[in-house]
Amino acid sequence: MLNEFGHQVSQCVLVPSAGGVFEVHVDDTLVFSKKALERHAEPGEVRKLVADIL
Repeated sequence: MLNEFGHQVSQCVLVPSAGGVFEVHVDDTLVFSKKALERHAEPGEVRKLVADIL
């Protein structure tokens, strides 16, 4: 992600959580939520969703 989007983002933060929660936000926009969708991301899915926002 940083290799591809590093020139467009000022920071990337990993926030530990419990219960298998995996969420990706761009600024205040929720891009992907494993908890809400009740599934893992497909290969390349999160990258595409982030690219669509940026």
